[in-house]
Amino acid sequence: MKTRALIAALALALSTAPALAETVRMAVTTSFENSGLADVLLPEIQEELGIEVELLVVGTGQALRLGEAGDVDAVLVHSRPAEEAFVAAGHATHWREIMYNDFVLVGPSGDPADVASAETAAGALAQIAEVDAAFVSRGDNSGTHQKELALWAGAGVDPETLGGSYNAVGAGMGAALNTASGLNAYILSDRATWLTFGNKGDLALLFSGDPEMFNPYSLLPVNPERHPHVNNDAVMELEAWLVGPRGEELINAYTVLDETLFVHSAVPQ
Repeated sequence: MKTRALIAALALALSTAPALAETVRMAVTTSFENSGLADVLLPEIQEELGIEVELLVVGTGQALRLGEAGDVDAVLVHSRPAEEAFVAAGHATHWREIMYNDFVLVGPSGDPADVASAETAAGALAQIAEVDAAFVSRGDNSGTHQKELALWAGAGVDPETLGGSYNAVGAGMGAALNTASGLNAYILSDRATWLTFGNKGDLALLFSGDPEMFNPYSLLPVNPERHPHVNNDAVMELEAWLVGPRGEELINAYTVLDETLFVHSAVPQ
């Protein structure tokens, strides 16, 4: 009788225990993490979907390598050429744009290269090179680093020829901004990280608005045919939530210092 009672009690406990949350491991860029948006989205995702999202915060290049190896279920990055190549190689089922912000050029408030007068981002970098002003690069193959290199190419400048004035730190956006603040140097940053960055020192936002500095973020589900262990069903639920009305509401409402950091840009399918 005692055994039966114990079994019945265990069955009752199991039937009334809360269901364990699904888990999605997602590699995300440092700029997404630095913005603080994850602190808004992740609790809502867990409450509404029962999905716990574990973030691996790295640069875009490393995020895609984690996806290629099947070490995560999805990646959220911001480098469209790299995303398209990732899908074309079969590592992801597709890419889905979720939101965008933009890149900005930050530098000494005195602006020795007069980048504030430039008409394009490439022109601003050309002026920085011309006066041999200090510049800090993330140098980490992130989406921001790739955009920076594309802008240097547009300026007709190889940054490797800039010598000691070009400082590649091989670190995330926050660490790179700290270096730029310490050196009073120019740097390319995403707007969200710049707005939330606390150690601005004498740095100021000097140039923005060039269409070449548009910065879309996309979700890429890792291909379950390559890696059957990935939690593709939960990733699909997560994607539908992010592109839907609740994701749109929270992303568009998120502000820092009364400035909107991201614009929801997903197109329903």
